[in-house]
This record gives sequence, C-alpha cells and structure tokens, in this order.
Amino acid sequence: MILREEVLKVLKDHQGEWVSGEALSKNLNVSRTAVWKHIKTLLEQGYQIQSSPRKGYRLCTPADLLSPEEVKPGLMTKVFGQDKYIYYRQTDSTNKRARALAMEGYPEGTVIVAEEQTDGKGRRGRSWYSPINQGIYMSVILRPTFPLRQISRLSLLAAVALAEALEETGLKPGIKWPNDILINGRKIAGILSEAITDMDSIEFIILGIGININNLLQDFPDDFRTSPTSILAEHGLPGSRIKLFQRLLFSLEKHYDLLQLDNFTPTLEKARHLSVVLGQKVSFDEGGEILSGTAIGLDDNGFLQVRDDNGTLRTVVSGEISQLT
Repeated sequence: MILREEVLKVLKDHQGEWVSGEALSKNLNVSRTAVWKHIKTLLEQGYQIQSSPRKGYRLCTPADLLSPEEVKPGLMTKVFGQDKYIYYRQTDSTNKRARALAMEGYPEGTVIVAEEQTDGKGRRGRSWYSPINQGIYMSVILRPTFPLRQISRLSLLAAVALAEALEETGLKPGIKWPNDILINGRKIAGILSEAITDMDSIEFIILGIGININNLLQDFPDDFRTSPTSILAEHGLPGSRIKLFQRLLFSLEKHYDLLQLDNFTPTLEKARHLSVVLGQKVSFDEGGEILSGTAIGLDDNGFLQVRDDNGTLRTVVSGEISQLT
C-alpha cells in the first residue's frame, strides 16, 4: 500500500473525527510535511478533507470517487479491474486511452475509468456528455478467444450486464437494440465497442460504457437524439457511482465468461426479456433504403429479426432502428 492510501485509510478509520498531523506522522513513520503532501493530493482528487492547525485533518463525507482506493476493496471480479486499473481525474476519452494501452499489450480485464471526459464518444461519431463526478465513463480491454463470427454478441452482452447492474438500483431498464439502455423511454446509458481484428481472429476489443448517474435533467445538452435521464432524475436522490460500477464489472465479467465458454443462451434470453422493441413496429436502414416492419426476435448472434411490411423476414445486423408509433 502506497503512503497516500495509508493516509486515506487512517482518515477513513476515523471517519468524521479529527486526526492530528502528529498522530498521522508517527503512525506512518513519515514527516508531517509528507503527510500534508498526500493530504493535498487527496484534496486534488476530490476528497473532502478539513484541516485545522490545532486539530489536524478530518475526512468529512464518504467520497463517491471511482479511484482504485474506493472501488477495488469491494470489487468481486476475478479479473476485470483487479490487476490493471487505470484511473483518470480527466481524460479525453477512455476508449482512446484503452486502445493505446491495448496496442502496448495491456492484458484482458484492464479497466480504464475517468471522472470526466473532454472528448467522450458515443456510437456513430456522436459525443457523450461526461461532466465531472456525475456519471461512469469506463472502458475495458478484452482479448477474447471466441471466433470472429460471434463478435456481434458482445454489444448485446454488455447491454444485458449494464441493465442487470441498473436493476440493482431499483430501476426497470429496457434494451433498445442493439445496445442503448432506456428508462421509461429515456436513455440512461450507452455502449461503444471497437474491435481490432485480422482475417479470422480478434486481436482485442475495447468495450466502452457511459452511464448517467447524478446528472440533473436541465444540465444535459439539448441536442440528444434520444431524451436523456439519470439515476438522480429517476429516483430523486443521488446514486452511488462506486456501488454501481462494482456491480457492472461483476455482471460484465460473468456474462463474458459465459460467452467465452460458448454459452450465450442465458445472456440472450435476458436480452429478449429486457427488449423494448420486440413486438413493436420499427424502421431500419437496409442498404440505404429505409424499411419498416415488426421486430419479432433476436437470433443466436443477437441480430434483430424483423418481418417487414411485405411479410419478408429480414435480419438487421447493424445500424440504428427507430420505433414507430
């Protein structure tokens, strides 16, 4: 444990109580100057710590930060985030950082998370609103062994894992194919997966996820394709980013391990159960032509099956769909 983590642990052990600088320096066998240096770093990271020349230091409230010190102690995964956990207060895009690290050889299960993104990306080149300390903006490096033809399953897998984590907060999420998560028709989370492949295998996949947690509705930009929402907006109370992140990584690893064992059935059945488009009229783009029909199912690879208005069964493998009223 590095010194900063030791300082933080002492303050947590005495949550809400004053701890003198002298006691900290003796306990950790360092100078009071060194203690202050690490207190300053913790303040910069977002921890709320009071200081007093006479009383010392006091950790005011539990920090809902996604730092390794906060997330890893309660993380129940076997691999995801355990060895390589890369944390940024601010970065341009966790997917960009993850891609660079994957190219350097970082292993499967490496997690990259940021408190804020300045250039967060969504699907189809759109931006992802990523204000500081209000959501989860994360990416994970995957190096799967399943065949290239099954790569389409991954986005739906991520949607199921994300929905399961949100269910634990008391929400009732739905999946808008292929991988948007909706609450009462409003978008609360999105997924962006990027793969590097060769002719017949997968080198690595970057799986990026963004979740709106403690955003006020009036703070969202007004140019969203789908109206946004957040846990705060739905419950009227702030949500714990730490707990949701821990749940998400656990659920994601669980479904990913099943996929690696060629057991996609439980994930697919959950996706069908959570779908908000099955049985609905939808429009979709096929080769530049906009068609419409009724979404009737998901095939074994997670592709959407639509019976068009002429009665022809079509398989939608990519792109976006729109629900028709």
